[in-house]
Amino acid sequence: MVKKVKLVLNDRLLKKRARRASFGVRKQCRFTENPELVSEINYKNVDFLKQFLTERGKILSSRISGTHSKYQRLLAVEIKKARAMALLPYNRA
Repeated sequence: MVKKVKLVLNDRLLKKRARRASFGVRKQCRFTENPELVSEINYKNVDFLKQFLTERGKILSSRISGTHSKYQRLLAVEIKKARAMALLPYNRA
């Protein structure tokens, strides 16, 4: 005969379960939700592009910003164009 062992929920397991449950809602891509924003992706629109840079001047990853890969590549190209035209800094050290 096999005995069934009931799992005892201690404080550590409850915290682990709460972390897993609150892992988060998936980030939404702002460009797929609002297709008019795609026209905003332009190297001349510096204020819009600054939203996708860190305070050090690095491009935010799509994992953090939530943008889809298609728009992330487009953003990266436009940010690099703006940097080459000296509209955005390469770094803010």
